Formats: sequence, C-alpha cells, structure tokens
Amino acid sequence: MLYQRSSQLFAEAEKVIPGGVNSPVRAFKSVGGTPIFVKEAKGAYLYDEDGNRLVDYINSWGPMILGHAYEPVVNAVIERAKKGTSFGTPTALETEIAELAVSMVPNIDKIRFVNSGTEACMSAVRLARGYTKREKIIKFAGCYHGHSDSFLIQAGSGAVTFGSPNSPGVTQGTAKDTLLATYNDLQNVKDLFEANKDEIAAIIIEPVAGNMGCIPPAEGFLQALREVCDANGALLIFDEVMTGFRLAKGGAQQLFGVRADIVTFGKVIGGGLPVGAFAGRNEIMNYLAPVGPVYQAGTLSGNPLAMAAGLEMLKALNSDEAIFSRLEEKTAYLEKGIREKLTTANLTYTINRRGSMISVHFDANPVTDFKTAANGDNETFKKFFHGLLKEGVYIAPSAYETWFITDALTYDDLDFTINAIEKVAKEL
Repeated sequence: MLYQRSSQLFAEAEKVIPGGVNSPVRAFKSVGGTPIFVKEAKGAYLYDEDGNRLVDYINSWGPMILGHAYEPVVNAVIERAKKGTSFGTPTALETEIAELAVSMVPNIDKIRFVNSGTEACMSAVRLARGYTKREKIIKFAGCYHGHSDSFLIQAGSGAVTFGSPNSPGVTQGTAKDTLLATYNDLQNVKDLFEANKDEIAAIIIEPVAGNMGCIPPAEGFLQALREVCDANGALLIFDEVMTGFRLAKGGAQQLFGVRADIVTFGKVIGGGLPVGAFAGRNEIMNYLAPVGPVYQAGTLSGNPLAMAAGLEMLKALNSDEAIFSRLEEKTAYLEKGIREKLTTANLTYTINRRGSMISVHFDANPVTDFKTAANGDNETFKKFFHGLLKEGVYIAPSAYETWFITDALTYDDLDFTINAIEKVAKEL
C-alpha cells in the first residue's frame, strides 16, 4: 500500500501541531514509520487519504462498537445540530440518557456527564477524596486513567512507597498521594493499606486493563479488592471508560458480579463523540456541587450533540443484548485463527482476551501485569504491525494497547484478517 498523501499530511501537521498529532500514540513512535491519515470510515473499515481500505481493530479506541458511521447515531447528531450545538443550559436530553444509563448499569443511582474519560476519572477521584475525607489513592502500574496529574505516576522504589512523577509538570506533592500497586497482586494492595492506615480514599482500577494490552483480572481479584476497600473504609472506583457498555450491558460490574462505589465511563457512552461520565450511589453522588461540597463543572458537559449520539448508542445496546454474545463469539473466532497461524509459523506468543477486547503479546509467558507485558518482543510486534498494515488490517500502533472488536465485522472480515496474519507470520 502507498502512503504518499499521509506522509505529506504528516509533514504539514508537524509544522503546526506538536509531534504532528493531537494524541501521542497516533504518531507511530512505538512502531516506527509515518501515521496514516484517515479520510472517512464506514462499518468495519477505515479509508485513508491515499485511498486504501483497512479493516479496523482500533474503532476509535473502543466507542465504535456497532461500526463507524452507525446510521441512527449519525442521523441523531444531524437532527440535533440543526437545533443548535451548545446552549450552556440543561436539556431534557441529558435526563433521558441519564435515566437509560442508570437503568442499564447495576449499583448506580445518579450519573454526571463530562467531556472525556480523563475528566471523568479525575472527577471520580476528587469525589472519593471529598466523600472519605482522605487524600491518598491506589492505582495500578500500567492502568491508564487519563492524563490528570494524579495518574501520571510511575512506581516507587518499593512495594509500599509512593510513586514519583513520570511526566514533567507533575509535582512531587501530587505524586506522594498516589500509591502504585501491581495489577493482579492482592498482597501488594494489602501492604499499601497496612502502610497507609486510614489515609487511602480509594482504589481506582480498569476492571479489564486495556493499556498494557488486554489483561483480564485474575479469578477473584476484583472481589478481593471490594473486600479490602470495605475493611479499610475506602471506595472502589471502576474505570469503565473502555469496558463500560462493551463487555456487557451493565459493564464489568455486571460481568464480574462485583459492586463498585464509583464507575467512570467514556467511549461507547458518547457514540463516538467526546464525552465521559461518572456515576455512583445517591449518598456518594450527592456530595457533588450544587447539592454537595465537592466542586465539578464544565461548560460543554452534557453537550446536546454528544448526548444525542450517546442516547442512540445506548438504546441500540439496550434493545439488543445479544450483541455482547455476538461480539464475544467473533472475538473468540479471531483468537482461534490467530493462534493457529502464529503456532504454524513457530512464533512465541501469548493472547489475552475478555469479551470483545483482545491483544497479542510476543512472549511465551503469561501476561498478567505491566511488568510481564513489558517483556514482550517489541521488535517482532513492530514487524507484525507494519505487515498487517500492508495487508489492509489496522491494529493499534502499540504493543501496549488492546484491540477492539466491532459488531460491524463480518466473518469474511475476520477470515481476511486471519489470512493476513498467516502471510505476515511467515515473514516474522
């Protein structure tokens, strides 16, 4: 495939946009080469500026669960835009989507809409701190909760020490209140609570991690976190920006049967438009302004275009719960095909999957946390990525990102992908 036009556009973008992109992973830094520029998309496919068609396994990093340009969402946005794009006042539409979301997700009474997953997670942590009157939080190495200062923290020197900033601009003062734990390591979490008695406001976790590849929780891990939080008076925050309305109608809480105190959303809930949300029980959510002391605000929160798109998406998922079974079946079919082709090519690999999230790690050992994810052969992944791109298959340009399956993918598309993997695998 030729990418002359994309290369030209990237060179132009670099002159006026830092790094040529508005989100770093798009720059292809971890895989090398020049990023493709997409012109349009429909269903399971991207069409780039050079006229290439690509089977898409990013799907805007998750929200296109029903495929690109899903007609009911597109029509809803068009009709809403004709009536105005932003008012800065309440609309009945906000209440309608809130009622639907609350009815679909277990253990939430109220929901507050914001503009991104980052904002949702940032606000959820502030709310947890205000509600518990504690300052420290536990996050897990490798889990991404947006680029708020509290989350840009790397591991400290020991299991019970606080982290240090891993981005200039994040202060040591912020870092000291963020404790780093190892995903799927319950004892590590217990040690942190023991070393910080009555100081931890909350644990925040991706119930299925998606930012170190797809890493599911170990059996009983989420349930154990619930018990640890209860025993120590801390809240449990599920970051369901990726998993919410994707792994099940009610998200990870429903899938794993684990109750979270606060849940954050993004991606699917906006139908592809910029939106986020956080939700919880009445006694927690009522700590938010204007009824409570914890302040959070946003001029574009509840934007009518985003609410219209999200409402149509949630309506579709609510009326067709079989979609989650279809997605899992398609993802399982893809996994089976990938395994066959990589095994035949005598490659060393591990595949992680949960529902419609899947990732390939070029390492023979189990991938259960950030450390084991980092052991993968990134040079092989780079060749794998570019080989698939050449064959017309677009996966995440990073070994540390999950693939997202969309219901728009047909079994012919999956077979096309598996055949492409066979060709690429022979050359690795």
